[in-house]
Amino acid sequence: MINLLIADDEKEVGTFLSRLFTLKGYHVQVVNSGQQFYELDFHNHHFHVAMIDLKLPDCDGLALLRHLKTLQPRCKALIMTGYSTIKTAVEAMKLGASDYMEKPFDDISVLEAQVENLLNHCTAQHQQVVHKLAHDSGLIMGEHSSMPALIETAYKVAQKSVNVLIEGETGTGKEVLSRFIHLASPRSHEPFIALNCGAISESLLESELFGHEKGAFTGATQQRKGFFEIAGNGTLFLDEIADASPAIQVKLLRVLETREFMRVGSSQILHTKARLVAASNENLQQAVMKGKFREDLYYRLNVVKLDIPALRHRKADIPLLIEHLIERNGQANRTFSDCAIEKLQRYDWPGNIRELSNVITRTLTLTDSEQKITAEDIVLPNSHMLQANPETKAVQTMINDPLAEWRKRLVEDFQQKKEMNLADLLSEMKKLESIVSKELVLQALQQTYGNRTEAAKRLHISMRKLRYILNEKSHS
Repeated sequence: MINLLIADDEKEVGTFLSRLFTLKGYHVQVVNSGQQFYELDFHNHHFHVAMIDLKLPDCDGLALLRHLKTLQPRCKALIMTGYSTIKTAVEAMKLGASDYMEKPFDDISVLEAQVENLLNHCTAQHQQVVHKLAHDSGLIMGEHSSMPALIETAYKVAQKSVNVLIEGETGTGKEVLSRFIHLASPRSHEPFIALNCGAISESLLESELFGHEKGAFTGATQQRKGFFEIAGNGTLFLDEIADASPAIQVKLLRVLETREFMRVGSSQILHTKARLVAASNENLQQAVMKGKFREDLYYRLNVVKLDIPALRHRKADIPLLIEHLIERNGQANRTFSDCAIEKLQRYDWPGNIRELSNVITRTLTLTDSEQKITAEDIVLPNSHMLQANPETKAVQTMINDPLAEWRKRLVEDFQQKKEMNLADLLSEMKKLESIVSKELVLQALQQTYGNRTEAAKRLHISMRKLRYILNEKSHS
């Protein structure tokens, strides 16, 4: 017989659930407080499923969950919670809860189905499903202790229609994780739309998100649907959400609160059912404290927060990532020597998995397809950063100590010629400024693995100035 445990301080709820599941042939035990829960004889009474309310008058539901998992780790736990405590429910899932259910129960059949799914849950089959979804989305679980727990939590919250915030350094795989969430969700057959908020201007971002009408602005030659509209019932992934302007943040907040929006240049209200997954390489809570990001929007986005560890914190996963990247490059027969792998594991990877992917792809391209790749075949970013641009090799020392090197050169020239042309000197200084500026921009791009927004932030310059330094457009 199936043994079901219910812990809820509302006696009416406990009585109702007891009758419901007793009629299904289960043996039901109901407790109405933490004290009654702790008094249960868990050593002699085995429970298959425990339904635990997070809010009990004398105890925290998370404490009961920990107690249960310590004494009966194989018992499935279903957390019962109100909307205001969904974040706590997610924490419960990280502690081992299998699922959560919002109260009040709007649809009892959904609750019944959840309990039946837990009872029919096969661990091996579940792991196969999770591994397949991870593989299909390009997500490597790895051996680092944080990754399986992260992916398991992502899989569980994927089943719910709640907003997800993913934080992690540039290149850690935030979009890949968001694709995994989409594939693991009931929305998997709907569109997955991704947009980088830091890559486009404010006016264009508004049009991309909400669409525009014909004639709404110069160049709007026809009506265009925005990504909220295109996503439909699917998933909208907004990367680098911290770079969204204050005006865009206000509009996003309205959409999340009302599920309504209007195209640019229109007064017609449209509705969206898209699930929002946002990502940031900045700590959004710190951005809120600095006044850069709206606090109300932060709380709307941060219903469920997932943190992806940096690659330098999971170096044991590098061999698995190498295998995946070799396969992705269509060269499954290639192998890396132990010394080559060791060299890759010693590097700190400021660009994380994206940077590793670049190094692996370049190495596979530049080495003989018949040979095993050695440590000598691998050129790490920092080792060729300045060599990549011959024009700047002469100023390498100037970048390290510009004032000392420049003064030394001026003194030597003056001692030899006994005179100096100020106009020529100023012209040379201008050229030097251009060379050094470009090299510093290239270094910043190298360190951020091509992320121009992040590179501009590190140099405290605008994107317009960065493009000017790279001679991509005139500066005014």
